Order: sequence, then C-alpha cells, then structure tokens
Amino acid sequence: MENKKRLSPGGISDSEPSYLELQAYVGTTKHMGGLEATEELVRLCHINKDTYVLDVGCGVGATACHLAKRYGCKVVGVDISEGMIDWSNKRARREGVEDRVEFRVADAQNLPFEDARFDVVIGESVITFIEDKPRAVREYVRVTKPGGYVGLNEEAWIKTPPPTELIEFVKRTWEVKGEAPTPDGWVGLLESSGLRDVVARTYKFNPRRESSQIWRYGLEDYWRMAYRTLSMYIRSPAFRRYMRGRSSLPDNLFEYYGHGIYVGQK
Repeated sequence: MENKKRLSPGGISDSEPSYLELQAYVGTTKHMGGLEATEELVRLCHINKDTYVLDVGCGVGATACHLAKRYGCKVVGVDISEGMIDWSNKRARREGVEDRVEFRVADAQNLPFEDARFDVVIGESVITFIEDKPRAVREYVRVTKPGGYVGLNEEAWIKTPPPTELIEFVKRTWEVKGEAPTPDGWVGLLESSGLRDVVARTYKFNPRRESSQIWRYGLEDYWRMAYRTLSMYIRSPAFRRYMRGRSSLPDNLFEYYGHGIYVGQK
C-alpha cells in the first residue's frame, strides 16, 4: 500500500523491484486464507445487498468485484498504487459490476472520505505493510458509521517468540513494515481505536484454505500473471536476483507465521 512506483511494461532491468511493485505489475493480489478468509469477513461484518463497503488496499479489485457480484452491495476500493487501480477498473468492466463498484487511488493512512460514511470497512493483508498501524486502524474506524464493522485479515505471529531469523526473513521477503503483531496485538489495535466486541480467529497456513485463492481469478488472469512473470524473468537480471533471494522458505516458517480474522463494531 505504501509504494507508488510503477513498473514499465518491460519490467525492471536496472534496479530490484519491491514485493508490492511486482504484484502491481503482474496484476495479482495475495492474502493468506484465500477466498475462504474473504467469506469469513463477509459473515462477521454482516455484509449484504444493502451494505456500503470500503475495501482498503483493494489490489486488483478481486474482493470488491466479488462482493458486488455475489452480494449485490455497493463497494468502493482504494489502493495507493495506480497500477492496481488500473487492474481493478479492467476487472469491474470484465465482470459487469461497474455500476456497483468504484476505484480510486488513496492512502490507507489518510482516507479521502468524510467521517462515518461506510457501513463496513475491510482490509486484507494491508496494514501488515504499513509502519504506523494504529494510524491506519484509526482511519478505518473514522470512516465507519456508528454500529458498523471494521474487518481485517492480517498476518500474525501465531507462535511466540519467533526466532530472529524468521522475523528478518519475513521483513526482507515480504517487506513487512514495523512489527507483525500477534493476534492479541491486532485485537489491542482494534480495541484501542474505539471498536467493541472484537472477534479474533487465528489460522495456521493451510494448503486447502490457501487453494481457495484460485477461485478469485479466471484463466485469463492466470495466463497474464504467468506470461508477465516469465517475461520479466527472461528480460530482467534484477528480477532474477530478486527471485533467487526468495526461492525457498524456512522449514519452520509456518509453525510461527500465520494470519487472523479480526472484526470489531463501532
């Protein structure tokens, strides 16, 4: 969410890309738990056809378009990356939900909306990448109506204390800003921002759950992602260096690192 730089059509040749730049170039959005985690947010936030939703850090618009298409609600998606907003608008046109979704460039820490505008504000793997996490959560709460819900799906250290080498790996590989909170830390962030009745559900990495990510995309998306990734790997020495440095995960990473669903009411 914090990086505004856009890759050229040919990728990067002289400097190593960031994790978020690559996602914007390839046209993908990832969060732990896949579509199952999104549906859990829907249930806990009581999203239905009458709900006005803000999707912060919308990425390529997969969740926003899914909500509009499946539940018939109105959704505004924001992302700090112009590239992500471009992908989101293309998706909305392709899926025929332009009348129910709107996308715009915005910073999660300074949302361009008046107080108490939305029934529900959600974010999936967004605040993890923001250093000033309390500021972002306060913004989520500010634009939520009284009685509305704020729902997060964010990474967390589910077993503590994590080894130092794992902390360093996560920060370097996925460019996590600041500290990745524990589940109790995420709950504390929501409660200290004025939310009540906070629900927290914590998950370890689960291949079956993660595979539900597949249903967020169509064959056209997967072809584009594969083509752009392969093209950049062939053409960009910097990208090859980037991939070599991230080609394997520590064996015990997912013993410590997982994600959680955190939902509170204003």
